[in-house]
Amino acid sequence: MTAVTGKAVRAERGDATRELILVTAERLFAEHGVFAVSNRQVSEAAGQGNNAAVGYHFGTKTDLVRAIARRHSEPIERLRLGMVNEVAGSRDVRDWVACLVRPVTEHLAALGSPTWYARFGAQVMTDPALREIMIQEALGASSLLHVIEELDRCLPHLPGEVRAERGDMARQLMVHMCAERERALALGAATPRPSWRGAATGLIDALVGLWLAPVSHT
Repeated sequence: MTAVTGKAVRAERGDATRELILVTAERLFAEHGVFAVSNRQVSEAAGQGNNAAVGYHFGTKTDLVRAIARRHSEPIERLRLGMVNEVAGSRDVRDWVACLVRPVTEHLAALGSPTWYARFGAQVMTDPALREIMIQEALGASSLLHVIEELDRCLPHLPGEVRAERGDMARQLMVHMCAERERALALGAATPRPSWRGAATGLIDALVGLWLAPVSHT
């Protein structure tokens, strides 16, 4: 019994250490950039006496970034699945744009303040070596792929190259508008909307306009 209890205690401590490292790394990466922060700095900021703690628990920095992304992608996926079920069969662009935006903003709202995930995502998405991690984690969510397919069905008039271009624009707006609001909240600065829900509404309005904008052929 003593041996079993000891293993359970060590497992709990290991889980707590992993969680502490993830939270600390996310904050440091969000505030300073991924490659400006070493694994050693993460270990020290997480209060780990062993400077190799990050490597022991996660492996490389790329593995750590993936673990942070996955830590958030799973609850976001659960939120999106519920929203997708609510609008099943809709041919309203706004419904499907909302399914892209609101799971992220509701997740950020649920985390309380301050949060770092939006700024972490913005840092990673601007790094060519790491952005594929965020994209892979996102596209690994079945609900997101379904939303993209349904959005495409709502926009049959858009040429493929325009659809791809506007998809890139939409992604940039989502990532960086959420990061900017998160930054302002962390600083105690004024924000255009008082809540994450309101911010999501404004972003959805803008993205619907983007997707439905006329296409010039000159």
